[in-house]
Amino acid sequence: MGSMSFLEIANAVAVVAQAMTAALAAGRRRLDWFGVASLGCVTALGGGSIRDVVLGHHPLSWVAEPWLLVLAAGAALATIPLVRFVRRMPKTFLILDALGLVVFTVIGCNVAVGLGHGTIVAMVCGMATGCSGGVLRDLLCGDVPLVLRGELYATVALLTGGLYVTGLALGWPIDAVMLGAMCVGFGLRMLAIRNEWRLPTFTLDDETKS
Repeated sequence: MGSMSFLEIANAVAVVAQAMTAALAAGRRRLDWFGVASLGCVTALGGGSIRDVVLGHHPLSWVAEPWLLVLAAGAALATIPLVRFVRRMPKTFLILDALGLVVFTVIGCNVAVGLGHGTIVAMVCGMATGCSGGVLRDLLCGDVPLVLRGELYATVALLTGGLYVTGLALGWPIDAVMLGAMCVGFGLRMLAIRNEWRLPTFTLDDETKS
């Protein structure tokens, strides 16, 4: 019961965090309030919805618990009056995004493991849950998704998911495994942002040699 309570709290925090990143992105694109709320819901709940459709896990999380829609939309709209304070902290967007990334990754892994899937499927589902909402946010705002910009992003999700699944396989306490995987993943993402660690990029020269 304690693990479920921890997971529910972590999920709510991640929904709020991701909805706030959506609101900040929406503000930069000058969307109206409906657009802010809609983008908040898509960002906060899109990754989990994609995961559930792929796994055939029904009903979708927000269908089973409609209050998640209210929470996501409310958090996005609540960011509007707070934006002056948030903008004073330039890395707020990335910090909130990192928090949502690691929490949703663990939740995605947990769903896959609960359905009886193995390590690889669980890690991929965790990555999809953690990254897809942000990808949808960026695409709807006309930006190149953060996950494709050379950032240590999907890599962090895979590492976080791998630590979580491995900890479960070793029989460690689930609360400790969840918290440990999230902390390691979040710490790595923050270090990557601070030190500007990036993945190698593929560059193709358009000029052809004659």
